Amino acid sequence: MNDFFNLLRYTTLAGYQWQQPRVLLLIAAVPLLFGLRWLLARRRAQVVVAFAPGPVRRDWAAVLRFVPDVVLALALSFAIVALARPQRTDERVEQSGRGIDLVLALDVSGSMEIEDLRPNRLEAAKRIATDFVNSRAGDRLALVAFAGEAYSLAPLTTDYDLLREDLASLRVGMIKEDGTAIGTALGVATNRLRESTARSRVCILLSDGENNAGSLDPLLAAQLAHAFGIRIYTIGLGKDGFVPYGQDSLGRTRYVNTRLDETTMRQLAAAADGRFFRATDTGALREVFAQINRLEKSEIKQLRFRNTKDFYRPYLWLSIALWLLWLLLKSTFLSNPLED
Repeated sequence: MNDFFNLLRYTTLAGYQWQQPRVLLLIAAVPLLFGLRWLLARRRAQVVVAFAPGPVRRDWAAVLRFVPDVVLALALSFAIVALARPQRTDERVEQSGRGIDLVLALDVSGSMEIEDLRPNRLEAAKRIATDFVNSRAGDRLALVAFAGEAYSLAPLTTDYDLLREDLASLRVGMIKEDGTAIGTALGVATNRLRESTARSRVCILLSDGENNAGSLDPLLAAQLAHAFGIRIYTIGLGKDGFVPYGQDSLGRTRYVNTRLDETTMRQLAAAADGRFFRATDTGALREVFAQINRLEKSEIKQLRFRNTKDFYRPYLWLSIALWLLWLLLKSTFLSNPLED
């Protein structure tokens, strides 16, 4: 019984995909058919029936003569629903091919609060790195944050929601020791990627300063990464010279002198078959990530399997059952021979 009522629920009908949705418009024509029959019946010769003197008693049982018409209307409506072919489609996607294992290493040192990128260097990098994560499909990504030390925040994973949460949590001061340990960051990224079996292994390192912390030489770390088949893309962030950095006690814009060690960043990329990019504003940084996205493409093939199931049969059987019931009722006292 519950299955019967489920067929009639609005949520059930709304959940279907209709092969012939325009056929459903014919349901509106069903009451018009009965209206047309009533008009034609009035134009035919009427049979005059004489009643006894006095008022005619109302008998609510007379309403039952409309039951056959209601049954016929329902039969026609369910037949139209069946003709519209209600369906449900299940889609299954299978991926084949080899993706890329990629580590994002982001600088979270104090200088990343400099405001030559809006609202500052770190927030701009987080926002555009999140867009980069959103553009990947089928790749495993990891996240490394570094300042005076380097820490792996997320392992290689396809859980992009986790990566977005970890990116959003990055902030200046989250690593107690300040500084820029580029070599250590590359070492942590290499440790994540060295056992990878992916077709391509990539590290994207983003920093705005020069290596001044950590115990691992950056060039040696890049050569070690290259030995494991890891390609390194380095991104130098921000402008050199005096740039805005917060406000002083009087509310005036404060300026600090900053410099990127571009020579070392280029050497690191060259040592690991990668490329160096310079991003001095938000638009340039976005274009850098777009270029890397084009350079590192996965060979992922998607196979889609669609399984379509028809649901017209229950409505067709219901229409036939109501049609037979209507024929049966036509042979009973509920029928109106004067009208038919």
